[in-house]
Amino acid sequence: MKKLTIIMAAILMISASCQQAKKTEDKSEEPQKSETMDNKTEDSYTFKLNDSVTREKVTFKNRYGVEITGDLYTPKNIGDQKLPALVVSGPFGAVKEQSSGFYANELASRGFITLAFDPSFTGESGGEVRNVGSPDIFTEDFSAGVDYIGLLKNVDRNKVGVLGICGLGGMAITATGSDSRIKAVATASMYDMSRSISRGYKDSYTREQRQQIIDYISQQRWKDAENGKSAIGLHEVPFDEGGKLVKGERVLPETLSANPDSVQKAFFGYYRTPRGFHPRSINSTTAWTATTPMPFFSFPMMTNVDMISPRPIMMIAGENAHSRYYSEDVYKQAGEPRELVIVPNADHVDLYDQKDKIPFDKLEKFYKDNLK
Repeated sequence: MKKLTIIMAAILMISASCQQAKKTEDKSEEPQKSETMDNKTEDSYTFKLNDSVTREKVTFKNRYGVEITGDLYTPKNIGDQKLPALVVSGPFGAVKEQSSGFYANELASRGFITLAFDPSFTGESGGEVRNVGSPDIFTEDFSAGVDYIGLLKNVDRNKVGVLGICGLGGMAITATGSDSRIKAVATASMYDMSRSISRGYKDSYTREQRQQIIDYISQQRWKDAENGKSAIGLHEVPFDEGGKLVKGERVLPETLSANPDSVQKAFFGYYRTPRGFHPRSINSTTAWTATTPMPFFSFPMMTNVDMISPRPIMMIAGENAHSRYYSEDVYKQAGEPRELVIVPNADHVDLYDQKDKIPFDKLEKFYKDNLK
């Protein structure tokens, strides 16, 4: 079991630096950019809109004044009914046309009004500096979504929940801990981005490695100030086998090597193929700003997990997911009522869009039981 050199990095929320995992034995040719992927436009979605649902592009502002863009999914023919509502986002570095929209579309077909949004500084949302991540502002974006959806005439504002996928799952939990309007929270393939970025996979960074990252980011700030713009690269700051920082201008490579590690292969199979590619997705096309890790060192995200109780929390993780321990650890911290759902034979990325593996029936029951 070797430390992986995960150039795609994590802030990708994903594959967590210095991850220990076995390299895949599959040396078959990997899918490359195809004509189908090349033809995807900024208006493309990675899933088909359900026939029983309408989709509308909406905008709203968070408390920092950043304009957030989202897609509102509404069941057809609801008349004057007031329905329960869900605010959805994630993964970290993805856009609403990908996994969050997939979940919002399906849950709207089951009787919820849902809002899938692009976090600040990403996708179609505002923010002057692009491709920068913030544990504070991304958490605030969930509450801003609650602001917006709670004012809609067909929404019962006393029946609002949130759903976070992957890295935004951690922000959904953090938002719920400090916003009592959120009556229930669920996550899928949850990542604690503060822990991942500042501590590494399974907290494997040494103090010296953490200092090395901090030193790099600190010096990069002077370079950015001198150049008048934020440099791209050095995401979760993985280390190579020799302990040196690995820098890169993409979360994922243009093409895979002949024998990629299994985690990178899974992410590539979603973000860099027609299955999940989107031209606005950071994970599909580019990388985060080089100094993005700084606030994740400063602000632990799970401090107020105990404040969620007695509101319910459900955490869903794949049996074979490298990220499974994040959900298990938060489950141990959370008060009742709480539920941990382990999906058999599923990995981290399976829960992005594999409908036969995502436990939508459990999600529907969870929200309907608790948003009433």
